[in-house]
Amino acid sequence: MAVTVETLEKLERKITLTLPVTAIQAEVDTRLKRLARTVKMDGFRPGKVPMAVVAQRYGYSVQYEVMNDKVGEAFAVAANEAKLRVAGQPRITEKEGAPEGELTFDAVFEVFPEVKIGDLSTAEVEKLSADVDDAAIDKTLEILRKQRRTFAQRAQDQAAQDGDRVTVDFEGKIDGEPFAGGKAEDFQFLIADGQMLKEFEDAVRGMKAGESKTFPLAFPADYHGKDVAGKQADFLVTVKKIEAANLPEVNDALAKTLGIADGTVEALRADIKANLEREVKFRLLARNKQAVMDALVSKAELDLPNASIQAEIGRLVEGARADLKQRGIKDADKAPIPDDVFRPQAERRVRLGLVVAELVRANELQAKPEQLKAHIEELAASYEKPAEVVRWYFGDQNRLAEVEGVVIENNVTEFVLSKAKVTEKSVSFDELMGQA
Repeated sequence: MAVTVETLEKLERKITLTLPVTAIQAEVDTRLKRLARTVKMDGFRPGKVPMAVVAQRYGYSVQYEVMNDKVGEAFAVAANEAKLRVAGQPRITEKEGAPEGELTFDAVFEVFPEVKIGDLSTAEVEKLSADVDDAAIDKTLEILRKQRRTFAQRAQDQAAQDGDRVTVDFEGKIDGEPFAGGKAEDFQFLIADGQMLKEFEDAVRGMKAGESKTFPLAFPADYHGKDVAGKQADFLVTVKKIEAANLPEVNDALAKTLGIADGTVEALRADIKANLEREVKFRLLARNKQAVMDALVSKAELDLPNASIQAEIGRLVEGARADLKQRGIKDADKAPIPDDVFRPQAERRVRLGLVVAELVRANELQAKPEQLKAHIEELAASYEKPAEVVRWYFGDQNRLAEVEGVVIENNVTEFVLSKAKVTEKSVSFDELMGQA
């Protein structure tokens, strides 16, 4: 059938749908008869309720369902006939003054845009690289040693120093008044570990067990406790116990406790290097992927369908509510979250999704089975039982779809890098690991 599509504004379109009343009534009758076979009503045996009674009770709801179904079917056929890629759900309204025996409806909806991607050879991308050196391995070894340290109580006359674990009682006051969270007994922390504010650590460093001290402490303006942020407090601290840290030596025994099969320091360092290189690879990929996506979006022209933006905002809002609920916020599911909070993020996601989809379609960058397998095996390599992790991924279509999305993004990244003006930049391991 011929379908007339009216352009309203940018991506908004309108189609008029016509349905014969006889077809709708015939379907209503069919469904009511089917319902009459099983419906239960007081005073009647199952299947013996008169049609007139069934129609009186259920006629309106059945007609509503049939109308929705028939209009939906008609819209799907018309959109397919007109070769339209519909974004979101149509807004359907019944028209007045339809010819006798017919019902007419206006369906207003959005279509996905035409995506125009400019010359990628003019796109500029900064590509980072980084190496895992001996210093990075040493630093990781030090972390592993600290995780396995033991503590021994210092002699009474020995002062607390960096690395020691101290047990203290303290009480803080602001303008002579105690404040919430400002008092604790038998509180433990490691000096120079960053758990406490610098002024607190500086005050305890050099004290001996049994000593007390009063000292001032200025809370930073951005301190997480808003009640005390930016204020000056006076603290009384008493050191009750000081324990010196004992770190295990880097030897074959440590390698064995860390699960190294060969049980040698050389094998331990090799294992650490392999893990760090894997982490560096993923971080570089994420950072370079972000740079590529920024460049790709800058070279694309398209209108954004509002239906897709609203759907994305809805997902972001639900995610925010789920996060609030997980933090224990009461009535998180009813928390008022304005759409505008997430609109810029939603618009970027929709834009990027449409641009990437067009690039994938035009250049056949879909994920290949061997790429999925290789990526999953790489993810599984850092686990104790890689084969089980591989089965876990392949055993669930949703997990597999997530991996497929990542592989497609990787393909897009490599494709854009092969076309764009790329500037190579080497960064240190610490700089890379410190980036968000």
